[in-house]
Amino acid sequence: MDTVVTQLQQAVVGESETRHGPTGRPLRDVPEPGPADRRGPARIIAMCNQKGGVGKTTSTINLGASLAEYGRRVLLVDLDPQGALSAGLGVAHHDLELTVHNLLVERRSVDDVLMRTRIDGLDLLPSNIDLSAAEIQLVTEVGREQTLGRVLHPVLDRYDYVLVDCQPSLGLLTVNALACADSVIIPMECEYFSLRGLALLNDTVDKVRDRLNPRLTLEGIVVTMFDARTLHAREVMSRVVEVFGDLVYDTVINRTVRFPETSVAGEPITTWAPKSGGAQAYRALAREVIHRCAR
Repeated sequence: MDTVVTQLQQAVVGESETRHGPTGRPLRDVPEPGPADRRGPARIIAMCNQKGGVGKTTSTINLGASLAEYGRRVLLVDLDPQGALSAGLGVAHHDLELTVHNLLVERRSVDDVLMRTRIDGLDLLPSNIDLSAAEIQLVTEVGREQTLGRVLHPVLDRYDYVLVDCQPSLGLLTVNALACADSVIIPMECEYFSLRGLALLNDTVDKVRDRLNPRLTLEGIVVTMFDARTLHAREVMSRVVEVFGDLVYDTVINRTVRFPETSVAGEPITTWAPKSGGAQAYRALAREVIHRCAR
């Protein structure tokens, strides 16, 4: 633990000969991504954590916006009946006539529901409270776990990435996301209950891989709302790195008041406060995601 604390202190003051990040590891060199040489088929990434309040929706919005900044076409899918992803992009989701619910239950065309956002290259399939009925309505459907994959399939060639913002539970909607995803990114807060939830979610990913989606992989774990001043956060970080190793992204999202401000503004931090530490962090995360997916 003393070693990890020392490395964290070195990262803060920036005086170590070998640059270390908040994870305590030497920072890996991630090149600036070049232009996308072709479009699609999209890589579907489920942004998933059954524990709420870990920055999952914030990460989905800002990672998507950062990927779009690097010239990637991105589709965000709001798979949470709370509609936080839609609201975070300035959509009056309570007033929507067509949402993801209509895609899943009524088999409406994606183009009927698709919305352009204010970010060039970033599109949205919005949601609201209507989606809460979908889990009940889909129970009797044949192949109910593959419903989301079927409705997304016609548009995958238009995008480089599809980011699915899952609800904070492991119900049928989340299983749908995992069943069609190529990989999972887990945003997690550095606190004890998040660590316990991480193990449960990892078990769920293994079960979905065995029974529904053999190609599903764990893309990575991104630490959010990190506060290096607290011993507890540093201890949890050390444990996550110890268990999951290189699956933990070098990029760490620090706690800041800027993120609640962006939720009120209804836009990503990359446009609300483009020079802020939070914006730079999500751009760094986007570089890591592009680099990993290209390997």
